[in-house]
Amino acid sequence: MSSTTSEPVVLGAEFVRDPHGVNARLRGLGAVHEVVMPTGLKVWWVTRWEEGRALLADARLSKNVADAGKLFERHQSDMSRQRDYSHVINRSMVNMDPPEHTRLRGLVAKAFTMRQVTGLRPWIEEVADEVLGSLEGRVEFDVIADFAVPLVRTVISEFLGVPVADRDEFCAHASVLTSDGDREAAAKASNALAELVNRIVTAKRADLGEDLLSSLILAADGSDRLSDDEIISFTVLLFVGGFDTTVNLLGNGMLALLRNPDQLVAVRDDPALLAGAVEEFLRYDGSANISHWRRTVEPVTVGEVTIPAGEFVFIALGSANRDPARFPEPDRLDVTRTAQGHLAFGHGIHHCIGAPLARAEGEIAFRRLLAHFPSLELTVDPEELEWRPSMLHHGLRSLPVRTAQR
Repeated sequence: MSSTTSEPVVLGAEFVRDPHGVNARLRGLGAVHEVVMPTGLKVWWVTRWEEGRALLADARLSKNVADAGKLFERHQSDMSRQRDYSHVINRSMVNMDPPEHTRLRGLVAKAFTMRQVTGLRPWIEEVADEVLGSLEGRVEFDVIADFAVPLVRTVISEFLGVPVADRDEFCAHASVLTSDGDREAAAKASNALAELVNRIVTAKRADLGEDLLSSLILAADGSDRLSDDEIISFTVLLFVGGFDTTVNLLGNGMLALLRNPDQLVAVRDDPALLAGAVEEFLRYDGSANISHWRRTVEPVTVGEVTIPAGEFVFIALGSANRDPARFPEPDRLDVTRTAQGHLAFGHGIHHCIGAPLARAEGEIAFRRLLAHFPSLELTVDPEELEWRPSMLHHGLRSLPVRTAQR
C-alpha cells in the first residue's frame, strides 16, 4: 500500500471488520494515502496523529458543502451510490467555514454550556440506575440493546426536549444516517428527521422549558438569533452525533474491558480511574473511524506528499489515536494512561461541541454498570461479534454478556 507508487487502496468490508489492522498497515507506509471509499469516492487518507491534528485545524481544508457538489461528481466512480448532500445535516455548521460557522457556533454555545451538562450529572445517574434496575435478576443481557441504547436515548432526548412518543423514530432515522447505505435511504431519513424536529420546535415555541431546544430558540447575540432551519439542523446534528457515538463509546469501551480483565478489575476496584479510563476508551477504540470530509482549496503538503487543490481529505481518527509516535504501546489498553490529546472528538474549530455530554454519560454509565454488575463476561467468542456497516462510525451491533462469579 502506497500513496505515490501504486493504485489507490480500496476500503471496504475488511476495514469495517478490522479498521485498526488496515490503518496500521497504511500508517506504517506513510502519513497520507489515496484510497477509494465503498461508494467509489476517491479521497486522501491521513493516518498519523501529528499530520492529522494539524490538518483538522488547517484553513486550507474547507468544509463548505455548498461548493462541493462538482467535486463529488468528479471523484465519484459509482454515481448511483453518491450521498445526497442537500439534506439538512449538510446545511449545519459542521459543513460550514468561518464566518458562517463562527456565527452559528457562537449562538449555539450560548445555549449548550458546560454548566448545563454538569447540572445533568445527578439526573443521568438516576437514568442509569433505572435502566440497570430493569436488568435485575437477569443472568444474561445485551450491553448495547439493554443498557447503552435506552440510557443514551433517554439522556439525549431529555436534554434536547424530544417528546417520549417521538424518541424511537428519532433513533431509527439516526441509525440510518450513521450506517453505510444508499443515497435515497439517507435523504429519506434526513428529511424525516427535519420534519419531525420542525414539528417539535413549532410546539416548543408555545411551551418553552429547560431543555436545549428551548435554549436554542431563546439564544441571541444582540439582534442575531438562530433561524428555525438553523435550530433544526443543529438539533438533528446533535442527536445523530450524540446518540450513536455515545452508544458506541459504551459498547466499545465495555468490550475493551472484557478483553482485558486486568483493566476491568482496575476500574471496578478504583472508580476514581473512570474519568481517565473514558479518555482511554475514546483513544483505544473510539466511535469515530474518520473525520467528516474536508476539501483542499489550495495544494497542501503532508510529509513528502502534496495533495492538489480540489481534493477530498479524511483524517483517520482511529489511526491517529493509535500512532506510536504519539501514544507509546498504542495497541495496549491502559486505563491509567494519560490519553489526553486523542482526536476522537476532532480538533480545531470543528471540535465536537457535544464532547462534555458524551464524557459525562460515559463516566457515569461505566461507574453505575460496574457497581451493579461487578463481574461480567462475554457469552460469545469476540471474533463472533458483528460490527455495524459504517465507514464513519465504529460500533457493535450487540454485546451479549452474562454475570460471572467473582
